[in-house]
Parts: sequence; C-alpha cells; structure tokens
Amino acid sequence: MSLTALSTNQDLDPQRLREAFGIFPSGVVAVAAQVDGRPVGLAASSFTSVSLEPALVSFSIANTSKTWPDLRRADHLGVTVLADHHGGVCRQLAGPVDERFTGIDISTTDDGAVTLDEGLARFDCSLYREVEAGDHTIVLLQLHAVESVDGAVADAPLVFHRSGFGRMAASA
Repeated sequence: MSLTALSTNQDLDPQRLREAFGIFPSGVVAVAAQVDGRPVGLAASSFTSVSLEPALVSFSIANTSKTWPDLRRADHLGVTVLADHHGGVCRQLAGPVDERFTGIDISTTDDGAVTLDEGLARFDCSLYREVEAGDHTIVLLQLHAVESVDGAVADAPLVFHRSGFGRMAASA
C-alpha cells in the first residue's frame, strides 16, 4: 500500500463536496409532527443512531429550512425509517408544504408525533439538543417509544446515493 498526500484545495467547491459526500449511501427518514393542528414534516437522509443511554438519534437539517422552525415547536416528533418503495413519498415530503401528506397513511400519537404507517421503524421522540454545524444544524432527538417491522417480512430501507434513490442488494 502506497501512501500519498491528498492534494489540498483551499477553495472547497460545494459541487465537488456534494459529489464526494454523495458517494456514501445513507438511509432516509421522515420527521413529522402535528403543529397547529396539521401534520408538518420533512425527509432527511442524515439520520443516525447516537446513544443507547440515554436513547438518542440524530439528523441534520439545512439552516435555510423553512419547515424546521415550525417542526421544532412540537412537543413530540415522529421519525419513520422509509422502505425502498418510498422514493415517491420522500420526494413528496420534500415538495410543496400543503401536499406533503396527501394520500399518505399516517398515525399520530397523543403527544403529536406523526409517523408513516408503512415505515420499517417508527420512533416517538422529543428534541434533546440542537448543535450548530456550519450551514446545517445537527438535531439530537431523545427516544420515548420505538416500533419496528419484523426483519423476516420487512422491505429493504430506502437508500439515498449520488443524489438518487436505490435499494440494498440482498445479503448472502
């Protein structure tokens, strides 16, 4: 194995960074809640588990998001892990605000967390902390409840890779 130095680039071009970041595949979740009597939500491809004690997960949101300022006011947030057939749902959740939940079967907890009925896993969460991180905010959520589909009957997760949706290959 030969060692070479990476060429430095003091002017990190956002387009080149987006392409490089896009090489790493990620799952996609819906984050949603009842706000002012209506479901409000978004899709996030930066979801990850953080801690078991306390039970924490995270996602990142652009500081320019028009949805997060409303969504963050909710007492509880629902997080749904999307399945590989949810590409259209994901696009819808990124589309016009008034149409994000049209035709999508959702459930709402007594505390206002909204989840998609067909998700692979569903979490009831509350805002734990927000961490400013450049042009994004890292949102830490504390889990209160979890429900997941039995792995034997579950679809594969929706995968975001190189600015498009894909699916995982079956494991051997």
